[in-house]
Amino acid sequence: MISDALLNRYLESHKEKATSPLRKKREEVMPTIRLETYIEASAERCFDLSLSVDMHRHSTAQTHERPIAGVTTGLMKLGDTVTWEAIHFGIKQHLTSKITAYERPHRFIDEMVRGAFQEIKHIHEFVPQPSGTLMIDIFTFRAPLGLLGRLAETLVLTRYMKGLLLTRNRYLKLVAETNTNSLLL
Repeated sequence: MISDALLNRYLESHKEKATSPLRKKREEVMPTIRLETYIEASAERCFDLSLSVDMHRHSTAQTHERPIAGVTTGLMKLGDTVTWEAIHFGIKQHLTSKITAYERPHRFIDEMVRGAFQEIKHIHEFVPQPSGTLMIDIFTFRAPLGLLGRLAETLVLTRYMKGLLLTRNRYLKLVAETNTNSLLL
C-alpha cells in the first residue's frame, strides 16, 4: 500500500506537468484580424486573384513589396512558396510564405516559413453569395521578442497589419469587379 506522504509527493511532482498545457494554451493566444469583404465577382475569380503574385505586388506598392524567390509571377498553388522583399517601418525585410492548404475555390491557407515574425497564418475563405462572393480573411500572427513583441502587437502591429490587409482587399475588389486584369499590368 502507498503511504499518504508518498502519494502526496507524487501528486505534487506531477502538478506542474498537469497544469503546463493550460499555461501553454494561454501563451499561444495570438492577435487575430478577421475581415469580411463583399465582392461582386465569382468565388473562382476572387480565389485566383488572391493567389496571384502579380495582384499582391500591385496591392502592396506602398511598401515596395516585390517577389524575389519562389513563385515570382502568376498564380500560386498548394506547396508553392514565395519570398517577398518589402520596406516596413523604414527597414527592408524578407518574408517567405507557403501555401499549406488549397481547396479551390473555397479556401486556402498561407503560412510564414521564414521572416521577422515568430509566426503568421492567413486563412482565406470565399463564400459564394447570390450576386458575388464574401471573402473572409482570418489573419493570426505572433511577433518575436516575448513580452516586448506582445507590447508591439498591441500598440502597433495589429493596426498596421489590418491596414495592409484592408488596402490589399480594396485593390482585389477593384480588380475583380472590373472584370479585367489590366490593373495587374
